[in-house]
Amino acid sequence: MYAQDISGTGAALFGGRWNKKGTRVLYTSESRPLALLEFAVNASPSVIPELSFVKIEIPDSITSLDMSALPDNWREYPAPSALSMIGETWVRENKSIALKIPSSVEPNSYNYILNYAHPEYEKVKIIDIEPFHIDIRLLKK
Repeated sequence: MYAQDISGTGAALFGGRWNKKGTRVLYTSESRPLALLEFAVNASPSVIPELSFVKIEIPDSITSLDMSALPDNWREYPAPSALSMIGETWVRENKSIALKIPSSVEPNSYNYILNYAHPEYEKVKIIDIEPFHIDIRLLKK
C-alpha cells in the first residue's frame, strides 16, 4: 500500500530522529537486514502492517555525517532534539539529496535520509518492490 510512496509524507506527519513534523524526508537503509532491524525496534507487536522491501536508486549527491558532529547521547531513545536540528539544517541547506547517518541501533551500519525538497528528488526511482512477511518473533518485546 505505502511501498510506492517515496514522498516523505509519513516522516512529515510524525517527525523522526532526524526531522521535525512537517519536514518531508524519506528514511532508508543501506541494506535489507538494517531496514528490518530498524523496523523491528520501532514496531508495535499489536499492529503489523503489510511490509515490502523497496529498492530505490538515488543520484550520487550524498552528505556523510561525521560522528564527531553528534552529541554523546545520540543513540538514546527518545532521540535528543539536537539530531532533528542537524537534519533540519541539512534539509534547509539543500546541498545534497541524501544524508548518510549511522544507525542508532547498529552504529557500524548506515541509514540514508532523503530530502524530498531537493531539486533532484525527481531522479529518485523505485527499482523493485518485494512483499515481505515478517516473522512475529522479531517483534516480541
